[in-house]
Amino acid sequence: MRASVCWSARAEPAVPWHRAAAARLSARARQCLPRAASPEGASAATAVTDGGDSSSAAEAGAPSSSAAPPPPPLELSISLASGMQHVGQEEWDACATGGGETNPFLLHDFLSVLEESGSAVKEEGWLPQHVLVRRGDTGELLGCAPCYLKAHSYGEYVFDQSWGSAYQRMLRQPYYPKLLVGVPFTPVPGPRLLVKPGPHAAAVRRAMAGSLQQVADQLGVSSLHINFCTRAEWEELGSQFGYLQRLGLQYHWYNTQDVTQSMLASVGASLDSLDEAAEGAALGAAPCYSSFDGEDGSFLMALRQPKRKSIRQERKKAAQEGLRFLRLTGADLQPKHWDSFYRFYRNTTDRKWGQPYLTKDFFIRLGERMADRVLLVLAETAEGAHGEGKPIAGALNLIGSDALFGRNWGSIYGDRMPFLHFELCYYQALEFAIERGLRRVEAGAQGEHKLQRGYVPSLTYSLHYMTNPGFSSVVDRFLDQERKEIEYTLRMLQQEASPYKL
Repeated sequence: MRASVCWSARAEPAVPWHRAAAARLSARARQCLPRAASPEGASAATAVTDGGDSSSAAEAGAPSSSAAPPPPPLELSISLASGMQHVGQEEWDACATGGGETNPFLLHDFLSVLEESGSAVKEEGWLPQHVLVRRGDTGELLGCAPCYLKAHSYGEYVFDQSWGSAYQRMLRQPYYPKLLVGVPFTPVPGPRLLVKPGPHAAAVRRAMAGSLQQVADQLGVSSLHINFCTRAEWEELGSQFGYLQRLGLQYHWYNTQDVTQSMLASVGASLDSLDEAAEGAALGAAPCYSSFDGEDGSFLMALRQPKRKSIRQERKKAAQEGLRFLRLTGADLQPKHWDSFYRFYRNTTDRKWGQPYLTKDFFIRLGERMADRVLLVLAETAEGAHGEGKPIAGALNLIGSDALFGRNWGSIYGDRMPFLHFELCYYQALEFAIERGLRRVEAGAQGEHKLQRGYVPSLTYSLHYMTNPGFSSVVDRFLDQERKEIEYTLRMLQQEASPYKL
């Protein structure tokens, strides 16, 4: 492969921002780049000769004189778009779904709603700088990545605030702004370098991986972070491009007893073996559970008797509160439901964090644009007909092609009805996944309490590029120690806390 990159930029129109951080972001985005016009923002021309996706005749042992001539260089135009409005929905989604599985958080609609609602915008410290890779001759979009220039580390769920403090102490320079490739406020794993399927897919992905580092260097930011990427991206970019590799731990539920048993049997094996067992669930190699609770083949029957009894008691106590539970998706979602859910969401944020990330407009637009990919679980009082009671709590999920993703929850009663949280966020979600034949449920960040409800520890991945070599070495040593701690924690959780039968 041959690649050469030359960046250019256009100035953004002046906007009266109410946050000083937003002004710093835009200034940093414009500096260090030569002045030249580009309809999408910063752009680059890259010439790629892609001969690595198939074996040549010479490698197969054929005489060199009979080898086919190499293909002509593929010219790629790599640009940074200042918002999702600068890229078409169809072309973006063709890249976002190129891996076969549909992750709703990577779709054009979801990322657009974040920006249009004022949730992920420069005024809040998120300046969109989405990476677009186009064919130089036709303009066809071959790859893209959701990318932001950031003035803080909030809403990421891969915590680097300690790195920022150390960076400022060691180098006497500000850690922010930095570049982030990921989905705002969404700790959901998935591909980050989105590539349209085709003969040049590998070359496009490699061009993006290298160009992102050049963007970070030329913008003069402290660092570049690719959060919640796939294991394949983690391995490739770590080994071939020198990105620092970080592990995290979440709790996912897999809709098959067989793969759960294989994960438990992997205790004592390598971390890679444990993760490969989890990947088996996503591939659908074994049958799903027949039901949530019932005879052999149901989810609860896969658990040890004390855990099975505990879950049944929790569900019984939730039912005894005199509530009805609604699962709403598609046309069943109405504006009144979003009004109620936003109250629940604000109750949670006001009690725990003090500042909500998502605006009310975000939820309204989400319901208008992605209703078929939303599952809203509500608890209502048993007054009147079904659906006419008073909503008192809710849990928001998004539906992918293979998985259900739990995101936000809230209740007007706070934590005063403890089993209500388990019912809405976990048990209703698991029942829905079993009924739909979805292969897994991902319930977001943290929460060892999920183990007792059938979720199992699952590794997450992120990649980091520090523009200062000395500081990069410091972070690398930190990550090596952190990996050892995660490995120890994972083994202890697998051995001592699993609710499944052995």
